[in-house]
Amino acid sequence: MSNVNVLILRTAGTNCDVETAYGFEKVGGAPEFMHINRVFEDPAQLDAFQIMAIPGGFTYGDDIASGKVLANELRFKLRDAVQKFIDDGKLIIGICNGFQVLVKAGLLPWQGGNTDATLTFNDSDKFEARWVYLKACSGKSVFVNEGDDIYTPVAHGEGKFVPRDDGVLSQLEKDGQVIFRYTDPDGEPAGYPWNPNGAIGNIAGICDPTGRILGMMPHPERHIHPTQHPRWTREGLKEEGDGLKIFRNAVTFAKENLA
Repeated sequence: MSNVNVLILRTAGTNCDVETAYGFEKVGGAPEFMHINRVFEDPAQLDAFQIMAIPGGFTYGDDIASGKVLANELRFKLRDAVQKFIDDGKLIIGICNGFQVLVKAGLLPWQGGNTDATLTFNDSDKFEARWVYLKACSGKSVFVNEGDDIYTPVAHGEGKFVPRDDGVLSQLEKDGQVIFRYTDPDGEPAGYPWNPNGAIGNIAGICDPTGRILGMMPHPERHIHPTQHPRWTREGLKEEGDGLKIFRNAVTFAKENLA
């Protein structure tokens, strides 16, 4: 396969689509923007893609709840097409608002339409826009290498991950589906502001049981170039931004497994 085709799904209120596409393009992916209304017209178009990305933003103004309207469109208007995409072993990533969409569509933490978790209002009761430290605490997701440290921004008002009950949390932990946790600069779990929203268990990202669907609140597409690091002039330049590895891992997996 010469190209890994990446669908950048967007709709009213999406605003991180260009940055997300750029992240995939930098590592050899072939991104294409598509409004969800065009997908409604011919859902079979999804067959042409190996990766689907749902970027950040405020889809439909976050009316009702963040990501809920787009989640319902995936769940009720595109159910069969999305399920085929998943059954074919393809990859899906939801970033920030996209993570909210995947959870509220019932695609995370488990497929089947149940909402066993949610992303709700930050404990600070305000929009949080700050850089955070992440630890990749599981290697289950194909997007992530276990042990990776990632420094990247958050920008959200409803980013607090809350499982339905302790049983859901225990199952996620047991199955290795908790992919990212917020930490302090030393890599240890900590409270606010290191955990910017009060997420239960400091959870910043989860995957599905296959490892091919990833949702995360922080924005890896905002740390692609080393000069995007807020302290690069004092600490020196890295070879690349921390977020780029997530896009590279996805494209590499697709090239090796979805040809």
